[in-house]
Amino acid sequence: MTLEATHGRRLKRITVEDIDSLARGAAILGTGGGGDPYVGALLAKQAIEEFGPVELVSVDELPDDAFIVPIAAIGAPTVSVEKLDTVEKLHLTIEKLAASVNRTATHTACLEIGGSNSMLPIVAAAQLGIPLIDGDLIGRAFPEIQMGMAPLYGIQATPMALADEKGNTLVIEAIDSFWAERFARQASIEMGCNAFNSTYAMTGAQARESFVAGSMSFAIAIGDAVANAQHNNLNPCGVLAETLGGRVVHLGKVSDLQRQTTGGFAKGQAMIEGMGPDTGSVLSLHFQNEHLLATRDGTVVTTTPDLIIVVDAESAEPVTTENLRYGQRVCVLTAPSDPRWHTIEGLDLAGPGYFGYGVPSHRWDGTPEEHPEPIGRYRA
Repeated sequence: MTLEATHGRRLKRITVEDIDSLARGAAILGTGGGGDPYVGALLAKQAIEEFGPVELVSVDELPDDAFIVPIAAIGAPTVSVEKLDTVEKLHLTIEKLAASVNRTATHTACLEIGGSNSMLPIVAAAQLGIPLIDGDLIGRAFPEIQMGMAPLYGIQATPMALADEKGNTLVIEAIDSFWAERFARQASIEMGCNAFNSTYAMTGAQARESFVAGSMSFAIAIGDAVANAQHNNLNPCGVLAETLGGRVVHLGKVSDLQRQTTGGFAKGQAMIEGMGPDTGSVLSLHFQNEHLLATRDGTVVTTTPDLIIVVDAESAEPVTTENLRYGQRVCVLTAPSDPRWHTIEGLDLAGPGYFGYGVPSHRWDGTPEEHPEPIGRYRA
């Protein structure tokens, strides 16, 4: 969904004044993952103050021969809470990947719209003085690198460049995106479970086909809508559901939480005891960096690839998976993902079966998929 479709305008650059709304909206779209939006917002503001505003370019404006190198963090978000990003070496991944194919990056972009991973590309764009694309490669956040639109169009996550805060760098050349994920995940563990990575380098022509256009502007619009609801004493959760084109699933209090960092991911389950209209019901949330499955009293409510979002019950401020706490009063929402995720190929990459949940895919409105979920080559 683009900002033109929802609000009729589009930003031409990102300034310090845009960052708070962008961070809020990106964390909401990130479905619990993508890193801490607060820390990312501080880094983005600092970069803009040092280097100036970042030019924001729509996918439609890209020249065919533009060379785009996206960037994000890879690792477990629980680690990033204690091991804060040090961005002085951030640009290394873009430069290393571009050099590995004898090109120079003309643009950068978000690998995923979510939390800190929407802020880091702003930092990189400011550092390198190149434009940022108004879009990303997922339309939400997902835990594994191969879970992007690009593989649906034959664009693989290889070569890939990684860097850590010490300046260690690594270029991975794999046979496909799945192997790139496996190698990169192990490398990120050795880098302290929190590293920077660039992958899915592509041309402007390829980006017009494979990007989720307008997601950065849409995130700002979401953040603005929540802030406006707070300021005008409206119902922020209701406004958020309307802005997303989704619905509120559950209102309640976190009554149990199991979470562990394993294999380079934050995995776990949260139980949310119903309040108000949902008193007497319990919602179960399953996550792997991002929220992937929601059941209420044993019945599936919504599943990946659609968005499952947790926000503060009163303010609708996003609550990421690493910041879930016992006793929090939260509102759980769901909203539709990009329709390409509901194709056979999309579900094979990121449906609930991939994560081993053993339930059929359900859309955000609670209805099962029209076609059975396929059994792919790779399973978590």
